Amino acid sequence: MYTEKDLVRVARREKNNRRKYLVVNRLQGKHIPADPAKTLAMFDELARPLTERYRDRKVLVIGFAETATAIGSRLAIRLNSLYIQTTREQTDHVEYLYFTESHSHAAEQKLIKTDLDQVMDEIDEIIFAEDEVTTGNTILKLVRLIRNTYGTKVDFSVASLINGMDAASERVYEENHICVHYLVKTDHSGYSGIAEGWAEDGSCLTPSKNLPLPEIRRLEPKGYVDGRRLLKGEDYDRACESLWRQISGAGDFTGRESVLVLGTEEFMYPAIYAAYRLAGMGCEVRTHSTTRSPIAVSREEAYPLHCRYELRSLYEDGRRTFVYDIGCYDRVIVMTDSANASEEGVEDLCRAAAESGNSHITVIRWRQ
Repeated sequence: MYTEKDLVRVARREKNNRRKYLVVNRLQGKHIPADPAKTLAMFDELARPLTERYRDRKVLVIGFAETATAIGSRLAIRLNSLYIQTTREQTDHVEYLYFTESHSHAAEQKLIKTDLDQVMDEIDEIIFAEDEVTTGNTILKLVRLIRNTYGTKVDFSVASLINGMDAASERVYEENHICVHYLVKTDHSGYSGIAEGWAEDGSCLTPSKNLPLPEIRRLEPKGYVDGRRLLKGEDYDRACESLWRQISGAGDFTGRESVLVLGTEEFMYPAIYAAYRLAGMGCEVRTHSTTRSPIAVSREEAYPLHCRYELRSLYEDGRRTFVYDIGCYDRVIVMTDSANASEEGVEDLCRAAAESGNSHITVIRWRQ
């Protein structure tokens, strides 16, 4: 049983007047470095009642990019269901369903319609996986889009770590016959005031190009499975285990090291899973990932994020990404699925890790 205190930290969005606060989950392994065992345990707790409720239904889980892709992946694995995530990345030779997440820093979202077309006649239930739901408006947009495209045969549910919907939003969901599952119920009405009360005096850095680039070890394991494309949860589970075996086979882990495993943007679950398996070897492991979210940082101890590096993305030239509170470890492992990982992005992330006191850095790019 989780409480608001267990999970919720209120941060301040940078220069975002649509929604001034951001709910940062300290166990999620996205913005704040987290223990991967606690991260997966939380996801599994969300999945537990769903496995019983939907065991006789043909389920498709849709994970929302970028923060809920790992949650959706884990739910699909636990439910042994189909899975696909929304994305802001580009896939060639496919048709999309487009929708917007109006409060976000990157509002445009999409879902690969080409893949949905293959299975929508067979699906009974779509479960949207989220880290937190506030108004539920983004999900409603996608529900209406799917209903307009495929008809009304499919039922919809939401599985979210945190539910901050007020009574009016919940009534809208009831009227639309959308069931909401969650771990923690919160009242967000005071969160904007909390966010505005923090001093924005943390460290906002960019990696220095004057310092020598640390030596970077590179690995390119095979067998890549793309969560942006339709897949089966059990297949993704096997692929992530195969990925881990290739990583562990190529490493010389002693089981007594401190290790940070960093995912990149939408690519979260394989990093969390690899971190969990590393911890099983006896390593002291933390995991989080880079993000497109510009969040204010503060020196105040109670604030969730204190040091921010602005980076060039591994996925797209000209895109800003960020990583928060890297810390110092015996090893840092960066994991990405960027098909043509920008060398500038790789260098920025590795320089940020080096400036945080890390010298043993491995970059893993998962390939076909």
